[in-house]
Amino acid sequence: MTPSESSDTPDNGNSNGDSKSTSVIVNAIAVLRSFTADEPLLGVTEIAGRIGLHKSTVSRILATLEQENLVERDVDSRRFRLGLGMIAMAGPLLAELEERRVAYPVLRELTERTGETSALMVWNGSESMCVEQIPSRHQVKHLAPLGARYNEAFSSSVQVFLAAENQDRVRQLLRSGSISLPGADDDAVESYLVRLEDSVERGWAVNFGETSIEEVGVASPVYDHRGDIVASVLIPAPKFRVSPDTLKGLGEACAEAAAKVTGRLGGRAPRSSPSAH
Repeated sequence: MTPSESSDTPDNGNSNGDSKSTSVIVNAIAVLRSFTADEPLLGVTEIAGRIGLHKSTVSRILATLEQENLVERDVDSRRFRLGLGMIAMAGPLLAELEERRVAYPVLRELTERTGETSALMVWNGSESMCVEQIPSRHQVKHLAPLGARYNEAFSSSVQVFLAAENQDRVRQLLRSGSISLPGADDDAVESYLVRLEDSVERGWAVNFGETSIEEVGVASPVYDHRGDIVASVLIPAPKFRVSPDTLKGLGEACAEAAAKVTGRLGGRAPRSSPSAH
C-alpha cells in the first residue's frame, strides 16, 4: 500500500469507513518509515515531501504519534524523531526472536576477535534489517543501528539473503527496483547472479566500498534446522582499516561466527547452493 490523502468528513457507510481507517493506518506507517538511521530528525515539510502527503495531514499524524510516544519533538530544532514508545512496541518481538538471543554472545566474541562492529541481520523479503549489534571499540567505526534497513544489491547482507532466493525472484526484485542495482540491465543482472553464486561457494559475501566509499562489509548466512537462511552475521568496517589480506580474515571470521550461531540454533548448512534452484 502507498500513502493516500483522505477526507476528514465522517462517513456513515461501513465500507467507506473501513477504507478511510485503512488509509489513516497506511499513512501513519509511511510517516514512521520515513525516519532512517542516517536521517533520524525530520520536519513536517520533509516528511510530507518524502511520502507524498499534505503537510496538514502529516502534522495531524505526528500529533497523534507524539501523544503515544511513538515520535518525539527535538527541543532545539523542533523537528521529530522516533520515540521510546517504538522500543516498547518492538520489545516483545525482539525478546522472542531466538536468532537474536542465540547470536548475542557470538557477536560479542566476534567483535572482540576482529575489533570491528558485528551485527545480526534478518530479511523481510526485500530488505535486510538489523536486529542486534555489538559496536567496535575503535573511535572510528561503522555501525549497523538497530532497525536499520538495507536494500542495495551490493550490501553484503543483502547478497547473503538474495543468494538464497530463486534466481527468477532475484531478477524480478532487481528489475523492479525493489533491490537497488546500479545500471540494472540484463548483463548487470546476470553478472550479479554469478556474484551471488561465488559468495555462496566462498561462504561470505563482500561489499568493498560499493555502497559507501568509506565502508567495507562482509556477511555470512545463518541456517535453521531445515537448511533455510534465517539470518546473516555482518561485519561493517571503515575501508581505511581493511586491506585485501585483512578482508579475507574478516570474511573467514564472519563465516565462523555464522556457523557457530547456526550450530547454537540446531541448524545446518544446505549441501547445495539454493541460488541454483
